[in-house]
Amino acid sequence: MRNRWNNDKAKKLAAESELGLRVYSSNLLGEEVNLVLHGGGNTSVKGSMVNVFGEQEAVLFVKGSGWDLRTIEASGFPAVKLDYLKQLGELETLSDGEMMRQLKLAQLDPGAPTPSVEAILHALIPYKYVDHSHADAVVTISNTRDGETRLKNIYGGEVLILPYIMPGFVLARQVAEATRGLDWSSFKAILLMHHGIFTFNDDARISYDNMIELVNRAEDSLRENAGEKAITFSNYEVNEEDALQLSALRKAAGNLFDGPLLVSADCSAKAAGFASLPGCGELVKRGPLTPDHTIHTKAFGAVLNDFPLAGLREFKQAYIDYYEEHAGPENTCLDPVPRYAVWVNRGMVYLAGNAERLNIVRNITRHTLKAIQLGEALGGWETLPRKDLFDVEYWELEQAKLKSNVTKTEFDGKIALITGAASGIGKACVAEFVGKGATVIALDIAAGFEKEMFSASVLPIRCDITDNDAIEGALIRGINAFGGIDMLVSNAGVFAESQSIDSMQDKNWDQSMALNLNSHMKVLRACVRYLKNGFDPSVVIVASKNVLAPGPGAAAYSAAKAGLTQLARVAALELGESGIRVNTVHPNAVYDTAIWTDEVLAKRAEHYGLSVEEYKSKNVLKKEVTSSDVATVITLLAANSFSCTTGAQIPVDAGNERVI
Repeated sequence: MRNRWNNDKAKKLAAESELGLRVYSSNLLGEEVNLVLHGGGNTSVKGSMVNVFGEQEAVLFVKGSGWDLRTIEASGFPAVKLDYLKQLGELETLSDGEMMRQLKLAQLDPGAPTPSVEAILHALIPYKYVDHSHADAVVTISNTRDGETRLKNIYGGEVLILPYIMPGFVLARQVAEATRGLDWSSFKAILLMHHGIFTFNDDARISYDNMIELVNRAEDSLRENAGEKAITFSNYEVNEEDALQLSALRKAAGNLFDGPLLVSADCSAKAAGFASLPGCGELVKRGPLTPDHTIHTKAFGAVLNDFPLAGLREFKQAYIDYYEEHAGPENTCLDPVPRYAVWVNRGMVYLAGNAERLNIVRNITRHTLKAIQLGEALGGWETLPRKDLFDVEYWELEQAKLKSNVTKTEFDGKIALITGAASGIGKACVAEFVGKGATVIALDIAAGFEKEMFSASVLPIRCDITDNDAIEGALIRGINAFGGIDMLVSNAGVFAESQSIDSMQDKNWDQSMALNLNSHMKVLRACVRYLKNGFDPSVVIVASKNVLAPGPGAAAYSAAKAGLTQLARVAALELGESGIRVNTVHPNAVYDTAIWTDEVLAKRAEHYGLSVEEYKSKNVLKKEVTSSDVATVITLLAANSFSCTTGAQIPVDAGNERVI
């Protein structure tokens, strides 16, 4: 692990504010995913502030709950009265709820973020700077059968090694008792088994340097004693049958989850390699890399074989048994849905309520798989007993943290497939659906659009939707990434060159039919099997005002869109018994699309003797219709707001006299 410290930058930031250096070294730690993963770890610095009475007061600036060290700023370090924290540390007992209440009372600014649950421990450590990480290498070694002995051999007396105990007040008390009468200068760090490592010093750089040095020694030990050969690699390519099984698994898991969720298959070389191990099914049940991960991944994973639904049922029962064995009267059982599973001989499967959480589960699991294999090479992967893992998974403070980060949106866990997604109405639909919480599979033939549109919530796929094989390949990729399709927006189209019937070229006609009609049928046909496993499945077809009010010279476009409308009507009749709604929108004069160049707009306005702005609002409502306006209607039709509507045709044209 590289030491990232830059003296010049550190001095500059330290001169800007008291917290500058603390923020800097925290960010350095946060940049290392092998140290802190998705908000793990915490840091602090002891300083002073002027209180309301104008007095200098000793405070602890400690990482606020929910902040990520990689991106934390000065505002993420609430100031807590240091002497008050030390007094709390002298109490014999303190419940979790009361501890958090007291931490809030001890803040100088009650509006600041909630202090870390480790605030009391940080206060009791007699050094200005305290750094805490969940270093993969250190925790991996501690999760082996003789982990403590190995760690003692690596560090000797430089590190104080303590048994695992729940974070918060009890951990602070344990450290206080273990260090009573000890010379703190005789060791560089405290290592908590199965959890992580604390370094400290009055110099920020020394505390940081010690963290990097100690973790590097653990990494060196892993390389020497386990080696790269401990990690297995393999290859597997998801096929159509796998995609169908994933969509069925997602449907069944969502019913247990009490709502839609995302399911992602990881068939990368490392994931497929792990899934090829003879004992992979047993290994995923032994526990996570750190107990903190249980709030994201649960205490153990599932095992999926050729029939994934059976594996889901087995996990459900195993989780209920686990809950009943360890729960107390104060607990309420969480959903019995795994967050990760080994799909034997294929790869890994991740499950989560939205794209952000899916990414967290994926990253944590990948780190865990590596750690498991290294631990096995050192004599056996052995995590905390299930009761300890249960206590963390159901710890009220962690559950509260998890819930505080969740903002429910209309399409949480739902997946939309949108064609013609690179521009115009399609691009506006992507933004609208994502804004409402959906995850989107975005298809377009435009070169380079994948780079512009990619995000955790969007999978852009370049695809020629006139090609059946290309469509099938794109759908397999999309299902592999997210697990299914709930909403289809069939939008792709082209406005063919204006030609009268007597001068119509076959090329012009055929092009319009291929993209404006045939491609929609091909996409719909390919999606139906996945929509049947969808949640409140719906299809929205983007046709045109020209269906209801065609114009001269637009025969190729108007006929194709009329055929498309009829296709949608038949689809509504055929798919209704499967609960799939099919509706159509008829936009008109949407001028912020690629069809309407400045030159075309100017010519059309001149033809009517109008200015461009007058031409854009040449409708009953005298309003310009934008792509966003159309996307809003499409989103509404796809949502439960119109759960009893199918076969409808909705104009989005600000009123057209010929249509009305």
